[in-house]
Amino acid sequence: MNDSAKTILLPFDEARRVVQQQAAKLTPTEPELISLLDAVGLALAEDLCADRDFPPFPRATRDGYAVRAADVQTVPARLRCLGTIKAGDDASQFKVAANEAVEIMTGAAVPSGADAVVMVEFTESDGNCVAVKRAVKPGENVVQAGAEARNGQVMVPRGTRVQHAVVAVAAAVGRPEVAAYRRPRVVILATGDELVDVNLPPGPHEIRNSNSYSLAAQVYEAGGDATILPVARDEAAELALLVRKGLEADLLLLTGGVSMGKYDLVEEVLASLGAEFFFTGVAIQPGKPLVFGQVTIEGSTTTFFGLPGNPVSTMVTFQLFVRPVLDALGGAKPEPLPFVQAHLTAAFSTKTGLTRFLPGRLCGSLASPEVEWVRWQGSGDLMSIVKSHCYIVVPPDRERLDAGEAVTVLLA
Repeated sequence: MNDSAKTILLPFDEARRVVQQQAAKLTPTEPELISLLDAVGLALAEDLCADRDFPPFPRATRDGYAVRAADVQTVPARLRCLGTIKAGDDASQFKVAANEAVEIMTGAAVPSGADAVVMVEFTESDGNCVAVKRAVKPGENVVQAGAEARNGQVMVPRGTRVQHAVVAVAAAVGRPEVAAYRRPRVVILATGDELVDVNLPPGPHEIRNSNSYSLAAQVYEAGGDATILPVARDEAAELALLVRKGLEADLLLLTGGVSMGKYDLVEEVLASLGAEFFFTGVAIQPGKPLVFGQVTIEGSTTTFFGLPGNPVSTMVTFQLFVRPVLDALGGAKPEPLPFVQAHLTAAFSTKTGLTRFLPGRLCGSLASPEVEWVRWQGSGDLMSIVKSHCYIVVPPDRERLDAGEAVTVLLA
């Protein structure tokens, strides 16, 4: 590493905490009114509130008969059937008195006088009367008016990412448009003389620039808007020009050029622009040479990450560290990392000293989830990450994990 920035190597938990603290200080992008389906993936800039009680009436949750529970405590009980109510019917045409019932369909309004619904499986009808063969309790198979939300109540709070359930709530409260935070503008800048763009044939010692495209996909999935700059060659002046352009965005992601080699110039260039470095490495594998900081130019401050150049390292560090910053810029509420527990299918050994996030595949059953370690050739092995859909987390003090052992798994 160049001498341009003081080395700040942090353990995983501390680095994650630093990122979360800095993310909490960021100002979200501007809200905009946007059509409901176009808002999918963005964070709400307003609370979604109920425009009436939900449900607006006592709702039957089963097909059957609306009854007074007191009339069917002794079974079989024979009740006079007053008629039928289906979903959407006006239930006020019926009032259930002693020893009476109304045939009712799922989703229909329960008529006054009735306080429970007997499932149709436990009845026999001859048209005018119904025989009830099973007792019910008051409120059984009925959702009371306002049980889900009262008129004016917040149903989905500001900062929630819009997904299918949020879309359903917005539609239910009559919102074809919602206020959402603008997608943060993220500039992606890959560095390295060995890189060529995806549409060019690589030379014998060159590789295609996959990192910029995988990062752009991760940015979009996280609610951001990605712009890919041309590859920066290993030359300080050219890199500085491209970095300055990237700092005009809400977030700058550099990939490559952050290790300890002679031509790893990212930190040197950032330091020349007056960067404040929060850390310059994290004790993890993959992803140890990770740089995080901010640059202020002419009163405007932009957050940046210098991500490692190996593809798997880039993907892992984005999930672990970039995502919280992107969430904050997009106005989304901070979310914890999705850790689960599973039993290891086979033993393997590793080295101590680093928290490791190794590619894995969940398997097993609902009662006994398992995870299989996907053998890899290191953090440049793209095939290993394609075959995996999670990461096995190995604590820094462990050099062996045993078959059948419960381990922590990070969902990808």
